[in-house]
Amino acid sequence: MFTTYIVQPIFNLLALIYAVLPGHNFGLALIIFTVVIRIILWPLLKKQLHQAKVMRKLQPEIKRVKKEAKGDRTKESQMLMELYKERGINPFATFPTLILQLVVLIGLYSGLRRVIDNPHAMVTFAYPSIQHLPWMKELSHNINHFDDTLFGIVNLSRAAIGKAGVYWPAMIIVLGSAIMQYFQSTQLLPTGPEQRSLKAILKDASSGKQADQSEVNAAVGRSTRFFLPVMIFFFTVSLASALSLYWFTGGLVAFIQQSIVLREDEGEMEALADAPTKNVASIPEAELVESPKADKKPRSSKPKTRKKRRKK
Repeated sequence: MFTTYIVQPIFNLLALIYAVLPGHNFGLALIIFTVVIRIILWPLLKKQLHQAKVMRKLQPEIKRVKKEAKGDRTKESQMLMELYKERGINPFATFPTLILQLVVLIGLYSGLRRVIDNPHAMVTFAYPSIQHLPWMKELSHNINHFDDTLFGIVNLSRAAIGKAGVYWPAMIIVLGSAIMQYFQSTQLLPTGPEQRSLKAILKDASSGKQADQSEVNAAVGRSTRFFLPVMIFFFTVSLASALSLYWFTGGLVAFIQQSIVLREDEGEMEALADAPTKNVASIPEAELVESPKADKKPRSSKPKTRKKRRKK
């Protein structure tokens, strides 16, 4: 089912782009495929980036909430959830986007693995409608016409480190994907004048001082920006460079998209971050618990009883 509903549709989108692309360069088709995927996911990514921007602006407010809670974890959680609700933030909203990106990555890797092991899969694994395209018919007769390079410079079926040693064209792409991941992660980190390291926070916690969860999250995020690039490097250095090219292109496009949302869309983000503590969405709920309205009901019933006594 995973192959039928995930791998094959993702692979066939890449195969379609490759078949209709002038010149039929597989590397260029993979770059275009990555851009198309990022555009398709743009609505979800934009919402995720908006929330990341608001979270960055809310750091002073979150610290104020923690001071007011005075160590009461239950009260602190309730106040934070109310704050998130008022600002329209869903702490779990990023998970669907991350899962979709992971599914695309696994599906693409499975499809690329087929082509690397057997170039004929470029035709046989495609849908019949794509197999009947002129260039795919040409490949079915002579698979040697399949160009699995990036502009004839990088062999995308080779890994950066393999049996033949270091393949430097692929190594440059691997390093580029790790660097782009670093800059992409750095863009989303909370900013503030007082940023303590995770080591300093843990040292204070070991001495009995209660750790601020927001500081812990920020410190973990700062550490992750170094961890993820290293992980990506070691994960992709021994795989076909086609996957590294996808990761590098995706990171570059993501960096541009994040720049648009986090820098140029400042007006909308400032309005969300600087919104009053009670917005329109929270007014109906507040009206339900307001005491003045509850007091008006018995007052409105008194004139009616007086009228009845007058009639008597």
